[in-house]
Amino acid sequence: MKGYYLMPHPPLMVHEIGKGEEAKIQKTIDSCNAIGEEISQLNVDTIIIITPHGTIFRDAIAMIGEETLEGNLGKFGASKISFKLKIDTLLTNEIIKEAEKVNIPTVKLNKQNENVYRVKLKLDHGAAIPLYHIKDIDKYKIVHITYGMLAPIELYYFGMAIEQACKNTNTQAVLIASGDLSHRLTEDGAYPYSPYGKKFDLQLIDILRQGRISDLFNMDQTLINEAAECGLRSIYILAGALDGKEAKADILSYEGPFGVGYGVAKFNFKDGKSIYTDLKEIGKLKHLRRLKEGNAYTKLARRNLENYLKNGRPLSINDIKDAKLLNNRKGVFVSLKIKGELRGCIGTIEAVTPSIAEEIMHNSISAAFNDPRFPPLREDELFEIDISVDLLYPAQKCSFNELDPKNYGVIVTSGRKRGLLLPNLEGVNTKEEQISIALQKAGINPNEPYEIERFKVERFIEE
Repeated sequence: MKGYYLMPHPPLMVHEIGKGEEAKIQKTIDSCNAIGEEISQLNVDTIIIITPHGTIFRDAIAMIGEETLEGNLGKFGASKISFKLKIDTLLTNEIIKEAEKVNIPTVKLNKQNENVYRVKLKLDHGAAIPLYHIKDIDKYKIVHITYGMLAPIELYYFGMAIEQACKNTNTQAVLIASGDLSHRLTEDGAYPYSPYGKKFDLQLIDILRQGRISDLFNMDQTLINEAAECGLRSIYILAGALDGKEAKADILSYEGPFGVGYGVAKFNFKDGKSIYTDLKEIGKLKHLRRLKEGNAYTKLARRNLENYLKNGRPLSINDIKDAKLLNNRKGVFVSLKIKGELRGCIGTIEAVTPSIAEEIMHNSISAAFNDPRFPPLREDELFEIDISVDLLYPAQKCSFNELDPKNYGVIVTSGRKRGLLLPNLEGVNTKEEQISIALQKAGINPNEPYEIERFKVERFIEE
């Protein structure tokens, strides 16, 4: 590939939408126009665009497989600004083929399956706004990619597949990672303010400027979660496409007057060495450390998942020596997360096996492979997941006023319908929110009678 870029996608960069407000981010506009001008000088055939605002799947990366993709900015009041883009189907298919070789799941969206996935094949603003700044966009073919909620290392590997596909097809291309940075920069912005927002932006920009790509995968998870960004996954893919190169970002501009960080960068690169193996090793070393250190509960869950992925079966009760795991019974919930995003959670309100050990072994397998909200856990994800184990104490009937979402979980029951929500969950701050989510999980109408119980948990997390 001939060029690699990071571009934001605020619709108000377009004058017909901003109506004068765009002057507040003139540096961003000028920087995007400079990238457009540079691309016009590179003699490329194809622009690969990675967007966060197309069709997002939890378990796959989406790519447009039609000959053309159309759309306009009508939802922002500028329907006269429209696009009809030619899709580079040869390169799209080759990327999918390369991704399949390394077990990265993809979905090729077309007219035949848009009803199956309940989507409409329209150009999204995450792609449209950066492409708006490319001169004579009609002369290029496009590869349209929407990142999925995969593990960061998988997104990096997908970026490597993009690069290899370009080589296989001898395609002269550039890659644009579309994404805004933190959405929580100011008190008067559209999103709740967080002091972590600016810290995230500055740290990310510093990493890119210095070319410390491996540090992208070691950023503090609280920083990422609190930033409320939509660009990091695009950057993971871009970083993968740069694998084997020494690359540093030239930060053309950074602004955030509307409470959202807009970073524009082009990457200067030269031959270097691959860091993919090193990145995988980071995950493996963390996994091995967690098998040895920390509490007995999460260590057992991790050992059990490792054995299942390696040998196709869970551990045996004969493999367990810890008396506190063998001689006690409790309900157990096992939760899996990747970079703060839920990846699976299954549990039992009351013990259904003879020991906590068996409860953990059964529920960890269910959380990883049988949670209907998620696909089965993949081997690479084992090195990315964070595991927590909750031991549940007996539930007690209570009134609504006795609920406390930070310290107590809740169970709602109406006939045979029952819903449970664990305590101290991110984003659940009030009794009203806790009850509402629990009722929704149970399929109970808020207007029908139901009983409320609360329970304490003992939570064990991995360091």
